[in-house]
Order: sequence, then C-alpha cells, then structure tokens
Amino acid sequence: MLTSKVAKRYAQGLLDFANESGQTAAVFSEMKDVKKVMSESEDLNKFFKTPYIDAKKKEDVAKEIFKGFSLVSQNLITLVIRHGRENHLKNIAQEFINKVEDINGVQRITLTTATQLSKENIDQILKSTDLVKAGSNFDLNLTINPDILGGYILRVGDQQIDASVKSKLNNIKKDFHLN
Repeated sequence: MLTSKVAKRYAQGLLDFANESGQTAAVFSEMKDVKKVMSESEDLNKFFKTPYIDAKKKEDVAKEIFKGFSLVSQNLITLVIRHGRENHLKNIAQEFINKVEDINGVQRITLTTATQLSKENIDQILKSTDLVKAGSNFDLNLTINPDILGGYILRVGDQQIDASVKSKLNNIKKDFHLN
C-alpha cells in the first residue's frame, strides 16, 4: 500500500511521542481501532472529506467517536483535523501500525489465491519460501481473486512470488509471440 508523506510524518511524530511517554502499546491498539472505524464507516469518511463542514464540528464528532481513547490519540486526531488532514486519518493510523510492527519484527504477508485454501495448504505455501522467516511473527492477509485462475501470489513486504496460472499463461503467450 502506497502511503502519503503526510501519513508517514504524522505517524512518525506519534510514534516518537508515544515511545517517549511510554504509551506505545495503548496507542497501537487505538490506532487499530481508528483504522477499523474508518474502514467500516463510509458515512464518517464522507463527513470528514466534506470541505464545507466546520473543523470544530468535525473535532466534536471525532471526540464523541473516540472518547474512550488516551489523551495522546485524542490529541493526534484533533491536530490532524485542525490542520485539515482528516482525510489522511486512516492512512496515518495504518502507517503507525506498520511502524510499530516493523519495530517488533512482524512481517506483513499477503497471500492471493483463486479459491479459499485450507490452513494446511496456507502453512505449506508459507513454509515453502525463504521470504517468510521461520519462527517470526507475521500478519497474514488472505485475498481471493478468481482472475488468477489457480496457484497463488505471495507478497512479503516489498518482495513477491507470482506462482499463479494466469502469470504462467501470460509467459507462455509472450514466448509464442517472440517466436
């Protein structure tokens, strides 16, 4: 996922402050909640993106939604809204989560398949590659995409293994066109 410079800067500032104040774990949990709320509520996203709604009104709504959060998280959300960056809130939360997971050594893995796989098949795929560090923590995101026809696409960080049928058929097609 491509993240904006704005999200990276706010997330880094939040991480620095959370580390200094010893609240990284609490803020990490709250940023997961922010991401979840922003992902699930299309109305909230539309509300935050509407330019003619006053920032004070947006702050009041955010304070009500996130009232159970720590002062650190609430202050970040207020700051983001005051600077007119509320449309970046979900990305800021995701970038903060990524930074904390990187510090903790968590690998982000995306496995795309044509159909649902069993746990045994998923484990076999993950063990068959050197990209996934044995014994490490990982965050696995399973995606089903029938367009790949069969096989799988495994993405770990910024590296990818494309063992899909669609990719193999495209390679064969290219070979025929070259000859």
